[in-house]
Amino acid sequence: MWDKLRSLHEVSADRAITTLFDDAMRSDVFSVEADDLYFDYSKTNIDAETLSALIALADVKNVEARRAAMFSGEKINETEDRAVLHTALRNLDGGPVFVDGEDVMPGVLQTLEQMASFANAVRDGRFTGAGGKITDVVNIGIGGSDLGPAMAVPSLAPFADGPRVHFISNVDGADLADTLATLDPTTTLVLVASKTFTTMETMMNAQSAFNWMKQKVADPAAQFAAISTAMAETAAFGIPAERVFGFSDWVGGRYSMWGPIGLSIMLAIGPDDFKDFLRGGQAMDRHFCEAPLANNMPVALALVGIWHHQICGFGTRAVLPYEQRLVRLPAYLQQLEMESNGKSVSIEGKELDQTVGPIVWGEPGTNGQHAFYQLIHQGKQIVPCEFLVGAQGHESELAAHHKALLANCLAQSEALLLGRDLDTARSMMAAKGFEGAALEANAMQRVFSGNRPSTTLMYKKLTPFVLGQIIALYEHRVFVEGTILGINSYDQWGVELGKELAQKLAPAVEENGSTADLHPATANLVTRAKALRDA
Repeated sequence: MWDKLRSLHEVSADRAITTLFDDAMRSDVFSVEADDLYFDYSKTNIDAETLSALIALADVKNVEARRAAMFSGEKINETEDRAVLHTALRNLDGGPVFVDGEDVMPGVLQTLEQMASFANAVRDGRFTGAGGKITDVVNIGIGGSDLGPAMAVPSLAPFADGPRVHFISNVDGADLADTLATLDPTTTLVLVASKTFTTMETMMNAQSAFNWMKQKVADPAAQFAAISTAMAETAAFGIPAERVFGFSDWVGGRYSMWGPIGLSIMLAIGPDDFKDFLRGGQAMDRHFCEAPLANNMPVALALVGIWHHQICGFGTRAVLPYEQRLVRLPAYLQQLEMESNGKSVSIEGKELDQTVGPIVWGEPGTNGQHAFYQLIHQGKQIVPCEFLVGAQGHESELAAHHKALLANCLAQSEALLLGRDLDTARSMMAAKGFEGAALEANAMQRVFSGNRPSTTLMYKKLTPFVLGQIIALYEHRVFVEGTILGINSYDQWGVELGKELAQKLAPAVEENGSTADLHPATANLVTRAKALRDA
């Protein structure tokens, strides 16, 4: 099937995407709708034969069977011998979900109620803190314990009626210092998010935040809560069991904001809107499980990704939300996609014969238009673009702004499609009075090759439900791509070596630390850093 897709690419690579619109039904055929979320992939060079071959590839690679295995609680994370059941965290209206013969849903729902009870107590003032009321929440975590909530909280700002929520992740002291500088310890609640309560960056930041709070609060631990399964460690820190929210090992870090890792989201928007967020994810789960492959949104998004990266050879994809509140979405998707599918070894432990995960990057529109869109439109490399845009904004008094935003989004995808040919550019420059060599030179500068692929994900308005749909959509895209490529999307061994070496290096960077056991290249840099530090 791979060979057939490569053959189809060879004969269509130079084809103008615009010719595919000779079929008046193209936009209807090459789009998928699910609960008012609309995904349009008609502006790609995928035709009916190519789509059929891509769907056949998904079928041959047993996407449907592996999907059933995931949702049923089978341990599809083979290298860690774990189930993959973040979907259970949003299974509000579904049936039982079994892991090793045990229905996990009672525990999931009980934890959700525990979160809601605590969040309500903080939000309505029953949990007072030393200052009489909690006005600010600081979430300390990193990776999956940070990126999801740090993306979701600003995304849902119109629904935030609770305490202000802040995030600290980097071990760089500047992150902690700048975040805490404007806060009052007596009215601040700190959430420490670390499953093992041993993550180096998180625990160093947590201890420094504890010391900061201790300056004004007699019992600092009384204003700490933990998202962890390490009850002994959280107790040693001083956090009582009723303020510890755990989750199971069948929830991977980058898939975990649907449960206790999402406590900061719940504190910001409230339990009811948080449940709407879960219901959006659940709705996408149902669509993913029930829709046929040919009309399945996560499958379509994944197949477009496979076509562009594995077949066309495009090395990156740009995520371009025309929604300022989705400012952290590209960073979130970098972890979700690149940590999940940035692999070079198959599930069977064999080296892959092709690159797997593309580089994911992006920035909200219209900011990106005045930055990297120059390369997207006129650079020699092709960057498939994934636009996201709402039909409405939340600020009715600024409706004109949102209409301008929408127009810009649609204009950019059209410009990528149509481009501008040399004859049109010549006419433009001639109209401005250019002649001869100057006319040719200036015309060439204004040529856009066009024929550059893009997709558009459109929704009515960014709400908790819609955000839940979007995040679940991208989660399932990762699953489908990983299944087709034969990799395990749910481990992340690539992040471990750096952690191990950092532990080894930690003593060396101290004043009297030895560099004897370090590689000479690293030892040189440690020595130079010490010299600069002491100068």
